[in-house]
Amino acid sequence: MTNILIVDDDINILKLVNIHLSKLGYRVFKAKDGLEALKILNKETCHLAVIDVMMPFMDGYTLTKELRKQSDIPVILLTAKNQIEDKEQGFQSGTDDYLVKPFEPRELSFRIQALLRRYNHDSNEAVVRIGNTTINTKSYEVQIGDRMILLPLKEFELLYFLASRPMQVFSRSNLIEHIWGLEYEGNERTVDVHVKRLRERFSKLTDDFQIKTVRGVGYALEVING
Repeated sequence: MTNILIVDDDINILKLVNIHLSKLGYRVFKAKDGLEALKILNKETCHLAVIDVMMPFMDGYTLTKELRKQSDIPVILLTAKNQIEDKEQGFQSGTDDYLVKPFEPRELSFRIQALLRRYNHDSNEAVVRIGNTTINTKSYEVQIGDRMILLPLKEFELLYFLASRPMQVFSRSNLIEHIWGLEYEGNERTVDVHVKRLRERFSKLTDDFQIKTVRGVGYALEVING
């Protein structure tokens, strides 16, 4: 299970984020300030931290700096401010991402998922095997039998995302959010192009799987020889 540390002096924020992330299957640790957060980190293994900037005893910038001395886990800073100077200070302190209050819990979960994919802390999902095909997120390689295949980054991420959730149907907009991010300014046609490329690459190499078009909805990866 992936452990998420939430640090915020606003009890309502802690409750809201805890409910939302727990429903998604995360184990949530809650702290009301930086000192309490450091105590939790000394006892528990956390894979990501969501830290509010404005807190008593120790602000979010200072906590992030202290955390960076002992861990390389991804950090998302929460703040009510939206000034470039505040963002600069946040990234200088070692944060990986930045979310301005008020925020939608779903947006926070998207950012958490993106950072966890980037850091590859979930070792149980580091490798996906389908028949004779192995997709390895640590080396970013796809192996079919004795043949090793290197894909462009987004093609790899799209393939891995679909392969790790076989037969689950995703809309184009959902795939954009997960693979390209909420701030992507292109159109959903990008998904079609990448799916076409993946089909062209693998249709002649393996019959372990195929990416199916679900008319009017989106795409799903079907396991044929699993």
